[in-house]
Amino acid sequence: MDNLFGELRLGHLRLAPLGARRRTKVTASQAAAEYTGRWGWTVATGGPAGSATAPTRCPCGTARCAAPGLHPVPGGERRARAADAEGSVLFPTGRAFDVLDVPEQAGLQALVRLERMGTQVGPVLAAPTGRLQFLVAAGAARRLPDLLYRMGWDDAALDLACHGEGSYVAAPPTVLGALGPVRWLRRPTRDNAGCPPEARLLLGTLAYACHRGRERTAEPAWLAS
Repeated sequence: MDNLFGELRLGHLRLAPLGARRRTKVTASQAAAEYTGRWGWTVATGGPAGSATAPTRCPCGTARCAAPGLHPVPGGERRARAADAEGSVLFPTGRAFDVLDVPEQAGLQALVRLERMGTQVGPVLAAPTGRLQFLVAAGAARRLPDLLYRMGWDDAALDLACHGEGSYVAAPPTVLGALGPVRWLRRPTRDNAGCPPEARLLLGTLAYACHRGRERTAEPAWLAS
């Protein structure tokens, strides 16, 4: 499963999990078996995800759908262990965890800050849509408006979403069409897979990074350079 865990870079910092990565290709069925058997997560399966014409905006109408065009097939959770090698693997959110979803650059900057502060960060997905997805304790989506209000971010136009009950996120090694595969930026471990962090521990830093990213985007080019 090591080849599921890719790397990203932020300046001179290499953001990759420790340990060597094997070069063997992992199938959807192998990944689903690991997620359910090793980590105890519920997994669903979708249709083949390798089409170059797969949409980047999901027909479901959700603006920030984390599995564009890859919603579960009927009975997908029961048949996850027998998933087609080229099919998609999906995590139903709102069960073992919810997912905080932010732009990649803001997420990388927040991740560096959180780890420097010694904050325990759970598993983190890197989607080829340019988003990072932080796994947090279930129930975060329901409490998100109140959490943002308490932190003073309720009136800010943040590019930050939370996927909870009724939503799905694409899991490695799912490929989102021509965009490429979903990868782990921070892999699940024995310590964090069953007990992801509370959203409030990450949310303030993520919100600030999203706000700063929006400010930089709004600046004139001669100021942003």
